Amino acid sequence: MQTDLLILLIPLLPLIGFIINGVGFRKVPNGLVGIIASAGPLAAFACVLLLFTSFTDPIHTVLFDWITIGHLNIPFAFQIDQLSLIMLLIVTGVGSLIHIYSIGYMHHDEGYGKFMAFLNLFLFFMLLLVMGSNYVIMFIGWEGVGLCSYLLIGFWNTNTSYNNAARKAFVMNRIGDLGFLLGIFMIMGAFGSVEYREVFEQAAGFPISDPTVVAITMLLFVGAMGKSAQIPLYTWLPDAMAGPTPVSALIHAATMVTAGIYMVVRSNVLYTLSPITLEIMGGIAIATALLAASIGLVQNDIKKVLAYSTVSQLGYMFLGLSVMGYTSGMFHVMTHAFFKALLFLGAGSVIHAMSDEQDIRKMGGLRKYLPVTYWTFLIATIAISGIPPFAGFFSKDEILMHVYEHNKILWVLGVIGSAMTSFYMFRLLFLTFFGRFRGSEHTREHLHESPATMTVPLLVLAVLSVIGGFFNIPEALGGSAKLAQFLNPIFDLSRKVSPHSFGETLLTHSEEYMLMGISSGVAILALIVAYVMYIQRVNLPEADTVERPVLQKVLYNKYYIDELYDAVIVKPIRGLSDALYSFGEFIIDGVVALTAWVVKETSGQLRKLQTGSIGFYVFAMAVSIAVILWFRFFIRF
Repeated sequence: MQTDLLILLIPLLPLIGFIINGVGFRKVPNGLVGIIASAGPLAAFACVLLLFTSFTDPIHTVLFDWITIGHLNIPFAFQIDQLSLIMLLIVTGVGSLIHIYSIGYMHHDEGYGKFMAFLNLFLFFMLLLVMGSNYVIMFIGWEGVGLCSYLLIGFWNTNTSYNNAARKAFVMNRIGDLGFLLGIFMIMGAFGSVEYREVFEQAAGFPISDPTVVAITMLLFVGAMGKSAQIPLYTWLPDAMAGPTPVSALIHAATMVTAGIYMVVRSNVLYTLSPITLEIMGGIAIATALLAASIGLVQNDIKKVLAYSTVSQLGYMFLGLSVMGYTSGMFHVMTHAFFKALLFLGAGSVIHAMSDEQDIRKMGGLRKYLPVTYWTFLIATIAISGIPPFAGFFSKDEILMHVYEHNKILWVLGVIGSAMTSFYMFRLLFLTFFGRFRGSEHTREHLHESPATMTVPLLVLAVLSVIGGFFNIPEALGGSAKLAQFLNPIFDLSRKVSPHSFGETLLTHSEEYMLMGISSGVAILALIVAYVMYIQRVNLPEADTVERPVLQKVLYNKYYIDELYDAVIVKPIRGLSDALYSFGEFIIDGVVALTAWVVKETSGQLRKLQTGSIGFYVFAMAVSIAVILWFRFFIRF
């Protein structure tokens, strides 16, 4: 009973915070808003820790019977197992830090209470997504975080471009969500259930590459492509930078964009049965990773660089999943949550000090003004670059080892992407914190370190970015891969349908050392190149008015993909809509106008019959009676 109560409290506590701040955001004092909003996630995190420390076997809690149609029964139930526990720790832990950070970042905003309420609601839906015991509850959470992302990205809704960014995120996610919904319908038809346990147990009896399973996994992956920003549904995520910086950290680090990864790992049995889907996933993933990384090389908006970095890292996660390295994908989800949240919150600290300036060309030399922000940002940069012994090295290296076993070409491309990651991240670090200050004198005078509500979360995430990789140290380095061991039971059914050794590698220790050396060596080499270019040679980015070389111009304009989508999709649809609107306006307005004219003219003629003469009325009645009798006896109807 106590366990059931803990499970219920996890999503309920953030929801209570949303209700209090959401209903009373105009009345609750600002001092209480942050406490109420942060208390829910923190208490939920404490509940998750209690569950984690006492966890022995998976828990299935039915809150109530929900939908029953014939033989299909969909309970409103939660499932707590190894996978959901890891996700819950990430979501509530990192989510709590972002809530605390938001107190310092947003407390001067006039919509502060509403903003904190939206954050709580976002967390509630993400927890539903993770805790649900079936695909329908996952879909509720899936749609809920999509709605909240729209509200948060467009939070400053007096700005038209921000509203457009929010609408773009909403529409592109709906495209993916349609695929996810069709996949759920196919699951209902094929298995007669949407409960994970029932679906996966039945699926284990299907042959590999069964057409039904392939169709289901492809449709589910379409949903993941939208939510986790893979080609071609990735362009919404960089535009999502329009929202306040804590939103960027929440969406891009530990929650919404990792939902697609979680869904694939949760459905590992289905994907193991569909190698075709995994091959397609691998191709899309490496293309996304390289495309986004190459764009990040030349961007000058501090948040846009991090946004394309997120798209690229999501590509690496899917790359790991595509070779059935499900544990490595989840490991990178965890470490990425630490260092990417730290990077976004660090960027927010810089923007806060720079009076909302985001252009790194107007920064420089900030390390002496923002020491805590600088050191924590440096730690996160080292971590994401894959330099040992920080968190990103272990998770990214594990993905690349699984890829190396599967396909050497994909591994080479993955290493190239890793080098680009290191280069653009150290470029960002050097241009922001080193050299001379390139902003205005007025901005320089107001430079200051952020308050404790913002710096304490940075310090906590910095520690996690350093030690996060130690949760899954490989055997070659003297570890026991504890995360892989913990997640092991999740993949029992996958082992039955495939001989692949999940969470382990068939490489020798010497091969592992070689791969580690290559990946870390390439990252360090990219660091050195960035240092030479931006510290020694002070090669500053050009102004927007300067004509760039062709390749650089293409990268700076993001391969013109947004323009392509606009020309091929948006404008034709808008033109068709305008034409249909004009046609409909002509038809509908014409029918209305014609009806009015007919009624007017007819009534104008009929009114002449009202003469006021009783003799005429008697005559009309007599004629009418005669006509009726004539029809009755001679026409016979």
